[in-house]
Amino acid sequence: MTNSNIPLLEMQNIKKDFFGNQVLTDINFTLGAGEVLGLCGENGAGKSTLMKILFGMDVIRETGGYGGDVLINGQKVTFNTPFDALAEGIGMVHQEFSLIPGFTATENILLNREPRKNNIVSEIFGDRLNTLDRKDMAERSAQAIQKMGVEIDADMVISDMPVGHKQFTEIARELSKEQLKLLILDEPTAVLTEQEAEALLTSIRSMAARGIAVIFITHRLHEILAVCDKVVVMRDGCVVRDVPANETSVSDITKWMVGRSVNAPAASAAVQAGGPAKNIMSIRNLWVDMPGETVRNVSLDIREGEILGIGGLAGQGKLGIPNGVMGLYDAGGTVEFDGREIPLNAPRSCLDASLAFVSEDRRGVGLLLDESLEWNVAFAAMQVQGKFLKKYLGGLVSWRDEKAIREVTRKYIDDLAIKCTSSRQKAKELSGGNQQKICLAKAFALEPRFLFVSEPTRGIDVGAKALVLESLKQFNRERGVTVVMISSELEELRQTCGRIAIVSGGRIAGILPATEPSEAFGELMVSQVK
Repeated sequence: MTNSNIPLLEMQNIKKDFFGNQVLTDINFTLGAGEVLGLCGENGAGKSTLMKILFGMDVIRETGGYGGDVLINGQKVTFNTPFDALAEGIGMVHQEFSLIPGFTATENILLNREPRKNNIVSEIFGDRLNTLDRKDMAERSAQAIQKMGVEIDADMVISDMPVGHKQFTEIARELSKEQLKLLILDEPTAVLTEQEAEALLTSIRSMAARGIAVIFITHRLHEILAVCDKVVVMRDGCVVRDVPANETSVSDITKWMVGRSVNAPAASAAVQAGGPAKNIMSIRNLWVDMPGETVRNVSLDIREGEILGIGGLAGQGKLGIPNGVMGLYDAGGTVEFDGREIPLNAPRSCLDASLAFVSEDRRGVGLLLDESLEWNVAFAAMQVQGKFLKKYLGGLVSWRDEKAIREVTRKYIDDLAIKCTSSRQKAKELSGGNQQKICLAKAFALEPRFLFVSEPTRGIDVGAKALVLESLKQFNRERGVTVVMISSELEELRQTCGRIAIVSGGRIAGILPATEPSEAFGELMVSQVK
């Protein structure tokens, strides 16, 4: 029997450096059973490194370990691998998915813990020939999904799922583990709509009520205040605040995180909804065959030079629209750009017409993870437009202009405040938020006339979010680029866009000026849901 006064988790004087670069300095905090701790900090503050120490990730051991002590129920522990942490009842849902694409949700939830049953062959030749107990698997995964209070299709293959449902599958996998004492959630709501996020917050509350402690990392600071018992704020590898959640506010946390005030702008009126601009793109009767998305019959006019927002609940079609127009999934209907029809199902035609797309799937579509930042920023412009190439022998031979590539990459590293060691660093070594900025830089380098940008601030902190949104507005304002921004966060759209189109049931439910109240957009979101 553990002493109730002893915290479930204590982290004492934790220090960590990577090759002489100090990333954590003297970190201390405690966490009790059934307590929810909100861990806040900008990208690079040290949150992920701290959680890697707690979860026994290989990278910590491979880079010389760490200083200080981790105690579970008052006993010092050393986790050399994640399996050690799992054995102690610690689970973690990472920001980037770790699911097997060809398996169903149920198979992923119970991976390596599948219930088995005897058969005639195993009775003779031994347990190794037992078969999976599919009925028990289905029941266990259904129980785990039910704990979240969110509906997902347990039989759907992961590769066919929208990103929000993949996130729920990851969380359900941890909730299915009976010995779970502490769950680390790293940006679990970054890909969720407000309604899905609220369902997850309810789930976190019920976990806490059952005695499970939660470390909740999110850049949506209002969620921290809604669900957490206390808040730990990190900056530059140090804990700068450890306070009860009911004694702080979003503005306080923001100031502690960034060391300065970050004022969230009000709903944008920068691009007037009723302006005289001509239509630059007309979409008519668009349908898209994208797994997990419903795009049945979308018709939409986009005005030249505006920033148009597209919002809506998960699966209702908002992500399917840019993916269909840009040719990433089979689509039908018609799309006209500047008076000329753009053929569907032909990605190169879109790029040749000076359209660009920043996908919501930055790792699967947006980045060349094993290549340098220079290559990531310049590659598309080089391939599509012949930029950053030197011509020799009258154009018979082309060769990369390394100097121009380096200059354009460094320009966007500066403009977007990308945290990296150099322009030659590999994309996979950057944090998620900085990877997202590289995706934007790649699109900016194409100098398009029209830009689709999907979930541009997914998983990035409040300071970086403001910078990314401002860079989109600047790109629109200074270069006259028409921008269509798709986001699960309504307030983000209201701060950035002139008009917002809400997609529901695979159609445009309505378009309103960004200055309309949130309730008006909420009504449109549920108007055609099926």
